[in-house]
Amino acid sequence: MEGYAQAAAELARSEFSQKLDFTSESIDSLDEILVRVGESPELDIDFEVRLWGSYLGEVLRRRYAGTWEMTQYPGGIAAVPAVELRGSRLFPLMKVFRRLTEGEEEDLRTFFSMVTERLGKPAQVN
Repeated sequence: MEGYAQAAAELARSEFSQKLDFTSESIDSLDEILVRVGESPELDIDFEVRLWGSYLGEVLRRRYAGTWEMTQYPGGIAAVPAVELRGSRLFPLMKVFRRLTEGEEEDLRTFFSMVTERLGKPAQVN
């Protein structure tokens, strides 16, 4: 997942002139990219979800010293990547899927704010 996240950061710079630096401030840039990606007539939804969802998850994982895991999505039949953070399990790829398919009501800034409010202060980096 880290490799996909790094590829997302590189693609953001080269194709979208956006800086994705794994900070909370980059979530707005990520959301702007998803708006543009979602407008593409040649959208490869699986690839885009994996790429940008990995970036979203990696920002959260780094902020809260979490871990990636494969787990069943609630109500789903297949295992999907999730981030375990302080006893909570988040599904960033599913969030990106909803952002791309459902639009503005699934914006990432609102989601990120809700998560950070619930989880509190970032982990201390040693």
